Amino acid sequence: MADEKDPSTPKEPAAGAASAAAGATPDTAAAHPAGTAAGSTPPLPTPPMTAASAPGGVQAAPAPRSNAATGAAAPAAAKTAEADGVSRRGFLKWTTVGWVAFSAACTSGLVASTRFLFPNVLFEPPQSFKVGFPSEYTVGEVDTRWKDAYGVWIVRNSDGFYALIAVCTHLGCSPNWLAAENKFKCPCHGSGFYKTGVNFEGPAPRPLERARIVLSDDGQILVDKSVKFQAEKGEWTKEESFLKV
Repeated sequence: MADEKDPSTPKEPAAGAASAAAGATPDTAAAHPAGTAAGSTPPLPTPPMTAASAPGGVQAAPAPRSNAATGAAAPAAAKTAEADGVSRRGFLKWTTVGWVAFSAACTSGLVASTRFLFPNVLFEPPQSFKVGFPSEYTVGEVDTRWKDAYGVWIVRNSDGFYALIAVCTHLGCSPNWLAAENKFKCPCHGSGFYKTGVNFEGPAPRPLERARIVLSDDGQILVDKSVKFQAEKGEWTKEESFLKV
């Protein structure tokens, strides 16, 4: 029939639709995709939740934060940590010094306490001692064997023995026996004494002192320096100031 249309023949658009399509600009058609009203605002794209990855799959580093956000918190924290470290080192230093001082004080006290338990003892030569038999001495000679050990000279004359104490009566120096000059001579101030002990030169005010001299039970000569005899007091005439043989 003439009224039937060939399906293969394209339909012509309506006049109104054609005019509307003709009036639309390409930009408008592109900005409004299908299904979106022409007068409405398109939705904004939502940014991704994760940081964009750089080419090659490496994640990009986040942008540095501004100091305005952190403020002076970092420098203040550094200063506080530094102050804490210095104070900690100072505390340990002075603690060590204190313990060392305390230990030294305790050691000193212990040494002093130990030393207090032992009295001071002077190891001096004995005041009483034996000097051998009378036959060991020569008449007319001054025997100096006992000067260094006991501080005495043993003198023998034709009548017997006497012991002179080797201490100068001036200032307490130790004189020497000068056999060539036949006298005792003090090296300190030049005092001189005869073989008998009598002073004759120098500042010595009096003769040398004698020590007690006797025979012991075994026949040896016994000298006792704790007993002294002074010529100026007339004590040289006493029995034990001279040993007769």
